[in-house]
Amino acid sequence: MAEYVEIIKDLQKGKYSPLYFLQGEEPFFIDNIIEHIELNALDDTQKSFNQYVLYGKEISFTDILNVARKYPMMGERQVVIIKEAQEIRDWKKEEAQKFLTAYLENPLATTILVFGHKYKTLDRRTKIAKTLEKHCVFLNSKKIYDDKVPGWVRSYAQASGANISEKAIMILTENIGNNLQRLANELDKLRLNIPADQQIDEVAVQKYVGISKDYNTFELQKALSLRDEIKVFKIITYFSANPSSNPLILVIANLYAYFSKLLLIHHQNAFDQNSVARAIGVNPFFASEYIQAARNYPAHVVIRNIELIHQADLQSKGIGSASMKDGDILKELIFKLMH
Repeated sequence: MAEYVEIIKDLQKGKYSPLYFLQGEEPFFIDNIIEHIELNALDDTQKSFNQYVLYGKEISFTDILNVARKYPMMGERQVVIIKEAQEIRDWKKEEAQKFLTAYLENPLATTILVFGHKYKTLDRRTKIAKTLEKHCVFLNSKKIYDDKVPGWVRSYAQASGANISEKAIMILTENIGNNLQRLANELDKLRLNIPADQQIDEVAVQKYVGISKDYNTFELQKALSLRDEIKVFKIITYFSANPSSNPLILVIANLYAYFSKLLLIHHQNAFDQNSVARAIGVNPFFASEYIQAARNYPAHVVIRNIELIHQADLQSKGIGSASMKDGDILKELIFKLMH
């Protein structure tokens, strides 16, 4: 099974394989590989008659193989990309699987056949999954854990030649979460707007991403950690007045992640900066905030707060108690978390 970085490195060197099967819950890595092949495997003059982009809902394995077995016109190779491959209707048809297996075992050297099987994974115990894994460049694209997202943002920025501050990273990740495609889009936007010799800081994030420097999830968590009630309620009042920029479901998800980190600190009894940084995957620069929060919220309070957040999540989805506006749910939740 290949890794994303290995695949991209080979593609950047112009090294292509005849078969790719890209599956999994994280679409960013799948889309990036497909985009690279789509843009670079053929010259622009070749694409109109040697590149095919097909969609799973509209085709069968027979359709795919009929195209894959063609020889390129006036060129060295052709590219056949199957998007939304998870929708192909033949995955459970034994006869169709036999046709696919026969091609996988003896692919046409002049065809690059790429399957983009997003949001789902094949059962690795099945024969067709084993065959694909054996003969293809096979990627299992997994969601990355929340504590790894800041590191991913840092690496992505560095790879594109951008210099980004730790606070800017934290504001982006705490407000956007682990949506890698959106994070990448926002980082690309920042890179285009900030001169190469300048650092991307929280002011730039506020200006070009639209996340308020003072009223964002990162600042809410900081105010909660200090039990600064005035600052907390200023922030949630701002959130309530700007729901499209601060959707309740995302605020709740971030609060859950935050208190889960506090629970981990208590569980590991990690109360110095380096221990906290290792335990919850943050830069040591921000560890003091979490230490303060863990002191202000003992373990039993953290457990209670996680349950309160879960209840608010159900309320936001219309489950359980009487219907409330999102702003009222948030205000009630924050009050309970702090008292």
